[in-house]
Order: sequence, then structure tokens, then C-alpha cells
Amino acid sequence: MRTMTRRSRMTAVGVTAALGLGLLTGCSSSTGPGKPDREITVWSQENLPDRIAATQKAIDGFEKKTGIKVHLVGVDEGQMPQLIMSAAAAGKLPDVIGAAPMGQVWQMYTNGLLNTDIPKKIIGELGRGTFNANALNLTSDGNTSLGVPSDAWLQLLVYRKDQFDQKHLSAPDTYEHSLTAAKALTTKGNDGMSAATDPGDAFTSQSFESLALANDCQLVDDHHDVALESPQCETAFKTYDQLARTYGAPGTQTVDSTRATYFAGRSSMIIWSSFLLDELAGLRKDALPSCSQCKQDPQYLSRNSGIVTALKGPDSTTAAQFGEITSWVTTKTAETAASRQFIEYMMGPGYETWFGMAPEGKIPVRHGTIAQRDLYLDAWRNSDIGVDTRKPFDQVYPASLLNQLANGVSNMRRWGITQGEGALVGATNGELPVPKAIGAMTSGQISPSEAAQEADDDVAALKKSLQ
Repeated sequence: MRTMTRRSRMTAVGVTAALGLGLLTGCSSSTGPGKPDREITVWSQENLPDRIAATQKAIDGFEKKTGIKVHLVGVDEGQMPQLIMSAAAAGKLPDVIGAAPMGQVWQMYTNGLLNTDIPKKIIGELGRGTFNANALNLTSDGNTSLGVPSDAWLQLLVYRKDQFDQKHLSAPDTYEHSLTAAKALTTKGNDGMSAATDPGDAFTSQSFESLALANDCQLVDDHHDVALESPQCETAFKTYDQLARTYGAPGTQTVDSTRATYFAGRSSMIIWSSFLLDELAGLRKDALPSCSQCKQDPQYLSRNSGIVTALKGPDSTTAAQFGEITSWVTTKTAETAASRQFIEYMMGPGYETWFGMAPEGKIPVRHGTIAQRDLYLDAWRNSDIGVDTRKPFDQVYPASLLNQLANGVSNMRRWGITQGEGALVGATNGELPVPKAIGAMTSGQISPSEAAQEADDDVAALKKSLQ
């Protein structure tokens, strides 16, 4: 009964969203490029104060060079879909949006809110060969570039290498190795794994998707039918339940609690994004490692942690890497010339400032220029990471890890994107059907197979409402 009630509620919300966006499509189709007054509005989802300041620094250089006025507005990622709807309805879309994740980009594209001619021209001008090929593929619909991919973060499995070595455990790069290690390292006072179970947070979905992709569990199949009840997905749900519930801390685990447990030295593995790396190295005061050894040595955890970027399940032939690529996009009403100049600047002279604001989570997907092929990757490796304390990335972590991160972008996969279901991906990020199923499963309310069925039913209902 609980499942039916929730599914009905999701369908109603999905229909409302679809109708609202449909109205926006009709509204936006009667508008065109903005008046060329050399003044543009840029929304950025890098909205933390220090990142706004870094972006403004790049903008100051652009304004000085071009004479084009830029109005920068920081916007929270979670509020972006509603703000876009409101702005489109009012005829006040920004010209450019920065740090837009793939699901959001697809939602805007599906609803006719993007100018895709500008990205095509920018990528051609900068040189397609200077971009990571997989990043271009994941941010395109066939030959149509939806935006200009700028940077990426990766989902990682971080583990206590010292504890693994003591028990002669293999690195947790497969389902089998992860489960074996989690069982061996779960003791009184220590959890084998820290993994998200919060039903109301997209972070739970990201954590699960990273594990699911490793077993070739897909959101939709080749016929575009929702596929979360497949054998591969049922194995993924069962494995996640074992790792997060059997070998994890009791109660709902969040983005903050998983990090806190690992940092306190009370868990041996954690699934988290690459944004963890500066904090892991003790470079941010409000998220310092607090393990017993960390008090005398803030970098103890970073030196004694191993990192897995790609995981492999029993039903997959290859390992898979989950992550996110963010892009610069231009709206249907953008002032074309000024917007193009701005993005070209941010992917050129302003690029190092952009990814330099948080290199651990902004891996450049434009490697360099036509003349200097690795210019930006080399600069990224030397960029300072941290918030309260800043240190060069390549002095905190070994070259082998930086290579893993850079190469991880080429191996990145995502649910639904390459199957043309980006709008569904964006909708699931709002409705969170998978985290809800995960939360019910890991709290013992339903079994892994029931969780797979619930998630499948809810995503199918949402998909239907978007048609």
C-alpha cells in the first residue's frame, strides 16, 4: 500500500512538471536571440562565496579585454530547475549558465530552452581535438552539442590502505573484493563501509549508480524501457544493501555522516566524490579528519588511503566509472556574439581560474590548446587545492592518482544519457525514486528485490508522465 501511494504521488508531480515545462517550450519558441547590447547575464551553480569570487576575478579580466558587461548571479543547483521555469515564463532567461550538470542540460534541451548553435561554433573554434572525446559525447545528442563541457568530478571508493595491507586484502575494485573487505574489517567500533542511504538526497542516487554501473545495471534498456528490475540491477541492490546496511553504520547515512565516520577512523571504506580529496588531506578547517592519528598528522588519512576510480561487478565484462560533467550552456534568448565570446574566454584565458577554484572536483575536460595539447591538464596538476590551507595538488597526492582522475573522465558512464533519456535522468534527480527505494531497503522495510521493483515502477511512472 505504501508503494502504491508513493507511486501515485510521483506520477502527479511528474505530470505537473511535464505540463509546466511544456508550457515553457511554447513560450520560448516565440523568442529568439537577445538584442546585441554587449551586456549578458550569467548564472553560475558554483555559488559558494569563494567560488563566486574566483569566477568574478575571471569575469573582470573578460570585461577589461572585451568591454562586454557581465552580470554574475550565483544559483543553487537544487533550485535551478524551478528558477529556469520561472525565468522562461517571465521571458527573463539568463544568457549563459555555468556548471550545469548533464541531467539539467538535457531537461533544458528537451524543452527547447537552449541555443545549440553557439556551443557547436565554440567547440569548432577551440578545436574538438582539444576536448576529452567522452565528455563531448556525454554532452551531445548525436551531432548536436548541447553545451560546452568544462570540467568533471568523479565518484570514488576511498579505502584505508593501511588496514587492507594489515589483513592482506585486495583493493576493493570488484564487488567480491569490496564485500570480502567489508566483512573482514567490520568490528565493534568500526564499520566496513560508509555509504549513503538518505532517501531525500541525490547523493544517495549517485553513490548507488556508481555501484550499479559497475555491474552493467542500466536505468533503461536498448528499447528505452526502464530496466531497474534486471538481474544485474537486483545484484547491485543486494550488494549495496550488504555494504551499506550489513557492514555500515545504523540509521540514515548522509553526505555528511559518511564523511565524518571515515574521517573519524571509524570506517574502512567510503563512497564519495573527488571533492573529498582536499578535506581528506586536512586542508579545510570545517571538515578536518579527526582520527586519533590525525590530531598530530592532519595528512595521515590522505597518505594511508587508497582510491578506486572504476569498479567491476560479476555481471559486467569491464569496470565502470561514475561521475558528472558540467557545462557552459547558452539559452534560446542569449545574446549570441557576447555569449560566445564569454564562454570562449572562460574555456581559454579564464579556464585556469575556473577549474582552479576546486581542482579536486573540477577536472578539466579541455586538455589544452591546439598548439599546447596538455596545457590545461598540466596547470590542473599544479593547481592549489584546499580552502583554509592551500597546497599544490601534485604535492599532496601522487602522480598516479592524478593520472587516474584525468583518465577516469574517458571511462565515465552514466545512466540514460547516451540512450537519449537525459530528460528522464534530470527528472529522477528531482523526484529521487532510487534513493527512496534505497532508504526503505537499508532500513529493513523492503528486500533488495522489492527495492529494485519499487525503483523500476516509480521511474517507469515518471517516464510515462514526461511523454
